[in-house]
Amino acid sequence: MQARKQPTRTCVACRTERPKRELVRIVRTPTSEVLVDLSGKRSGRGAYLCPSVECLKLAIKRKALERALGITVGEQLRHAIEAQMPSAEA
Repeated sequence: MQARKQPTRTCVACRTERPKRELVRIVRTPTSEVLVDLSGKRSGRGAYLCPSVECLKLAIKRKALERALGITVGEQLRHAIEAQMPSAEA
């Protein structure tokens, strides 16, 4: 019996390729709501980030989240995403 292949995704900020389970998915739902999707199963347009605030800040600075999700990331949205991000130690 063969082992299942692990899907990999690329962080939009630092561009490192990791297994999908190690990254955090930011999703824009069909109703244009932006959420942190820890399950990875919500419907909508998604972007993957490393579970660190540094990668989030880098993605915002480079406008990588804006390109990936097709939205404008303002201060309120940045703080909301930061609050929902899991800690790097977990």
